[in-house]
Amino acid sequence: MATVEVEGIPFPQEITINNPLSLLANGITDIEIHFLQIKYNAIGVYLEKDNVLAHLESWKAKKAEELVQDDGFFHALVSAPVEKLFRIVVIKEIKGSQYGVQLESSVRDRLVSVDKYEDEEEEALEKVTEFFQSKYFKPNSVLTFHFPTTPGIAEISFVTEGKGEAKLTVENNNVAEMIQKWYLGGESAVSPTTVKSLADQFAELLSA
Repeated sequence: MATVEVEGIPFPQEITINNPLSLLANGITDIEIHFLQIKYNAIGVYLEKDNVLAHLESWKAKKAEELVQDDGFFHALVSAPVEKLFRIVVIKEIKGSQYGVQLESSVRDRLVSVDKYEDEEEEALEKVTEFFQSKYFKPNSVLTFHFPTTPGIAEISFVTEGKGEAKLTVENNNVAEMIQKWYLGGESAVSPTTVKSLADQFAELLSA
């Protein structure tokens, strides 16, 4: 199986859950402290290539520089009725609770800003935070977010050395959408390198 290296970590070019999904973007999450770059996670974004391209026809012949600033493009990508998978591999170890709090606050803020944060969303988010509470993100641990074609579902999986796979299914349309937006949300996404990679790749694929 062919792989692509992201920060020295191999990502398979294709993963099959329900359908074959192609690695269409990659990047990292990082922060800079006193001019020192600290890299936390490597990210691979897998999508149903042909179906997603058909859904994004309106952006044909757009340049990467245009796509990267186009919120409409990223919104269309998130709402595309295609299977998606985010594979996140840990580079720098942190407590799972730290990651869970970041995810929870970002998703909650996004929901509040569009007036979609109700009791059901709060309950779904609490389950996500609880899921990460007991986890420890050792280097090379693998976190997966899988979004089936059926809207409103996010399947979260976590695998770390010496432990079995832990899984959680989130069944809330708004929460599932905002988790996608955390990684695919254009300028507001958590990883600018992944967003740039998406724009570069789609500019090329949509001009073919």
